[in-house]
Amino acid sequence: GAYIAAETRQIARQLGLSPVNTPVCSPQSNGMAESFVNTFKRDYVSRMDLADARTVMAQMAAAFEHFNEVHPHSALKMKSSREFRQHRAAHQRLAQIEQTLHCE
Repeated sequence: GAYIAAETRQIARQLGLSPVNTPVCSPQSNGMAESFVNTFKRDYVSRMDLADARTVMAQMAAAFEHFNEVHPHSALKMKSSREFRQHRAAHQRLAQIEQTLHCE
């Protein structure tokens, strides 16, 4: 069966998060979630001031922003999410230009 913790979902909503369930019997989704948690704990939480919950929560927005905008990701060939999106957008623009040139 599916693991759905009502208290966890409630806390997430209070923090402004939207809880999402992974599909049942979907080990690849679970693996991705575990990989994220391990990376986040290793690269961010381990360096945070953990004095109390308020202190931790005050640091979370900056940590998530850094993770999504600056932190290199192995699945993205060691680019940050921002770099990966910019690179992909540039390639898409070039492909459109090339297609336009070949169609005229």
